[in-house]
Amino acid sequence: MRLTYLAATVAAAALISGCTASDTLVDSVDVNLKTVTSKVNYELSGKIVQKMQAMNMAKTSPIMLRIFKEEGALEVWKANSANRFEKLREYKICAWSGKLGPKVKEGDRQAPEGYYPLAPGQMNPNSSYYLAINTGFPNQFDRANGRFGTNLMIHGACSSSGCYSMTDEQMQEIFALARDAFKGGQKTIQLQALPFRMTAENMARHRNSPNFEFWKNLKEGYDQFEITKRPPEFAVCEKKYVFNKQIDGRPNPAGQCPAMSTPPAMEMALASYNKKYDEDYARALKKLDGLVWYEPTEAERKAVVAKSRAGRELAYAPTGTSLDAGKLMKVADLEKQEARRAELEEARQAIEIQTAALEKTTRGGKNVPVPQQNPLPRPVLQAEAPAADNAGNGFFASLFKKKQPLTTATIEAAPQATGPAAPLPVTVETHQVKVDAPAAKAIAHKKPLPTETQTSPVTAQASSPVQPSADQAVAEQQPAEGKKPFWKLW
Repeated sequence: MRLTYLAATVAAAALISGCTASDTLVDSVDVNLKTVTSKVNYELSGKIVQKMQAMNMAKTSPIMLRIFKEEGALEVWKANSANRFEKLREYKICAWSGKLGPKVKEGDRQAPEGYYPLAPGQMNPNSSYYLAINTGFPNQFDRANGRFGTNLMIHGACSSSGCYSMTDEQMQEIFALARDAFKGGQKTIQLQALPFRMTAENMARHRNSPNFEFWKNLKEGYDQFEITKRPPEFAVCEKKYVFNKQIDGRPNPAGQCPAMSTPPAMEMALASYNKKYDEDYARALKKLDGLVWYEPTEAERKAVVAKSRAGRELAYAPTGTSLDAGKLMKVADLEKQEARRAELEEARQAIEIQTAALEKTTRGGKNVPVPQQNPLPRPVLQAEAPAADNAGNGFFASLFKKKQPLTTATIEAAPQATGPAAPLPVTVETHQVKVDAPAAKAIAHKKPLPTETQTSPVTAQASSPVQPSADQAVAEQQPAEGKKPFWKLW
């Protein structure tokens, strides 16, 4: 890997003399979209061109992009005539989704974190989100660690589902800066997507995060850029980033790292940088003793900037910064809050399950009746079984057996069930029913009766509302007097 030793030496001297990063003021954008006739050919305003000239930068010199999620900031760094990068612009990111931490899989709404080279082919002037630059996720590091996803962009429209979204005005200026850098011969623009400014205090504040080891690896590149003010060269081996290393051979992202070394000038600069960092980190730990950082959700970040959506389109969805929505808390207080949140989440899931079950009982917007057991037992009429005779058994045999009239005494003589499940006593008055020949024939063939003729109504006196059916009453009666059964006509 080719390295520039002079840059590291000059950077080390700058560090010793107390050189610090540029200010963090957010720049206003001098772009009027109503006057933009071509998004691709848009020329930067005279104001920003004058700033470049004052900073001794060529219009087509290389640039680097640096993102900080927690602060909600996107920085544009540009090379000056000494080939050192200085911060030209800092924009407020309008929307980024998810929480701090890397993107792991498709649909997790996480915006990627890591180091990504942006080539001219990743510029999209026809994006549905005004303009877009594909981040190139997943890179070698992401694939080696089993992380995947598609279409992770820096784009306009201020709406994010895993992207870094700017306003259209901001995106117009960023796109033009990248276009001019490519015109000047830059092959790739380095994107550094970081969780926060990786100072000693910020690292101490996030020391309990499950992503802390990953962030420590990203910090190696952050530190070397702070020292050299040049985008670090990086490779991937053993599923980790390595920065500004002289490597023997070609590294395997998932395999063991080959022999490699750090240039002496960089090693000296890092030793001095890390010594000061360790001192600052120790002070930060003492300051934060007993305190932990509460990382807000995306919804909590959106609530902070909810008023900024007034009068905008529904698609405009700023998310706010984690610094504004998060807070330092005592460990015990955070544990109570997390326990309460877990209870609320459990209740929410229970409501979803009940709602889904209720939806299954409706069809076409109407309630589907659910069968229920009758709380009262149905009374059962019990009659004596006919004695066996020479006629045999079966349906046809039963036609030739003499039917006994149904009387109160017959029912009372039937065995009665006892106990809690015993049916209620039923008293049925003696009655007679006239059945003509067609009706008797229908009964014999078990067909519905066309008509029913009764000389007297059937009256049931019981505490239960259930009464014997008409078919039962007819079937249990003998033929009326004066008329012979149809089989005796023969």
